[in-house]
Amino acid sequence: MKERFYSTLASLRTITNAKNTAYIEDERYKKLIEEVSTAKITARKTSRDYWLLRRYDVLTIDQKSKLIFPVKDTTSTIIYYACDRELFDILHEAHIQIGHGGRDRMMKEVGSHYKNITRKDIETYLELCEPCQQKQKNIKKGIVVKPNISSEFNSRCQVDLIDFQSQPDGDNKFIMVYQDHLTKFVVLKPLKTKRAEEVAHTLLDIFTLLGAPAILQSDNGREFSNRIIENLKTYWPTLKIIHGKPRHSQSQGSVERANQDIENMLTTWMQDNNNSHWSEGLRFVQLMKNRAFHAGIKQSLYEALFGCKVKVGLQLPNDFTQNVETEEDLEKIIQDLTKKEENPEVTACEFSKLAPTNAAFVHKKLQRLTHVENVDVQSTLFALLLKNHLMKDLDLKFCVYYVQRNISAKKNLQQQAEKMLKSSEKKFAPVPIGTSVRIAVPEVDRGRGDVRNIKGVVLAKTDDELYQIGTKNGILKQVYSRFQINVCPRALLDAEDVPSTEIALRCLCYKNKLLCTSKCHSGLPCKNK
Repeated sequence: MKERFYSTLASLRTITNAKNTAYIEDERYKKLIEEVSTAKITARKTSRDYWLLRRYDVLTIDQKSKLIFPVKDTTSTIIYYACDRELFDILHEAHIQIGHGGRDRMMKEVGSHYKNITRKDIETYLELCEPCQQKQKNIKKGIVVKPNISSEFNSRCQVDLIDFQSQPDGDNKFIMVYQDHLTKFVVLKPLKTKRAEEVAHTLLDIFTLLGAPAILQSDNGREFSNRIIENLKTYWPTLKIIHGKPRHSQSQGSVERANQDIENMLTTWMQDNNNSHWSEGLRFVQLMKNRAFHAGIKQSLYEALFGCKVKVGLQLPNDFTQNVETEEDLEKIIQDLTKKEENPEVTACEFSKLAPTNAAFVHKKLQRLTHVENVDVQSTLFALLLKNHLMKDLDLKFCVYYVQRNISAKKNLQQQAEKMLKSSEKKFAPVPIGTSVRIAVPEVDRGRGDVRNIKGVVLAKTDDELYQIGTKNGILKQVYSRFQINVCPRALLDAEDVPSTEIALRCLCYKNKLLCTSKCHSGLPCKNK
């Protein structure tokens, strides 16, 4: 550390063009002592002698001379000047005395005894202090390394749980949030427990209504997703579904934001209705969330899924609907309203009036539609009709409108992903090989007296932007993405000092050959129970 400190200090001083009088090299330190001692006994003093005596004085004890700041009559505190040879030892001793304190504590401690130690010297020392780097808190960075864009509805869905155990509603203690990755459409269900069996049973209601996704992702862990899928197949043996990555950056951020919105909406619903039964408000919060505009897909969630805006009863002013009781009354009011615009949007209520089509006719008519210029819309539309065998039930114009809404959502989602990726690249650049980094140790894997981080060095990088980290004890088995590592400001470890053995970050129970308790490892990934 001492060698790194002086090497870093030397490189910093070469960058600084202006001469800094705070730095006193060993030769200059000895020369100043001689000049000050001579100036004190000289009868005829020069301007430099007066300048030296205003800034410096010499304290001699046991034939050892130290350069000090002139002691004033009002104080008896002696403040020394430190030469470069003593700088590291002074900082190291002060740092140990204050218990590895931060910059401000170091400045207060060192400044009370030494005159010429700068803040930059202290910051350089702290950046190289390994225990300080290991105890630092890591900044939570929502980084996007490789965005995953879903191509269609139900290609990837996420399930997450919101814990309401502190405010149970009867037997209900959890909220299940089910979200489609493309349209962001959410379904909310109350749960009594967070067991995979109950989650799977509740998901069946959603799957039989909206269909089952190809990939099911859970941010509660990959094992949790596997257990849900196993239980789903017991109820539905022909169901073919696989689990997704449990910690996909963009998906995780999306569902966490949805959870926060849902909690806020639920809180306001309970306050507005003076009702503490949150399970009753989930239905209304679900509608509020799905009808709200989403900045990522540039439309509401309901619109992205169904192709039209959500309707809640009669879309007429209250003055018109006060005396409406029958369908005849409604038709009379509609006739009195203004006529429709020239090119109205075809909705689900209107497509049944148009002529049904067959597969061959769909293909021919699709080629004749002048307003369908997008090749993606044409191919997606035709594949959708053939795949779902809906040619006899759906009208072509409505299908075109529906597919255009889905492709619009996909396009907007892709633009948002690219924007997030650029922002991540700008804020957190890729880490070069050989860089010293900090790896956060999970709370369940460290004891009270263990360090918060371990120091390491980047050894290699995979094609998926994952980094292999080496430590002084060996190479970590797990690979890490950029949002899991923190770059150290200074080099603390060289790749040549890393042993070739593989190690893993495990908890104290595993190291001591004990079984983990639920208090220690309550999470599902723990296999040491």
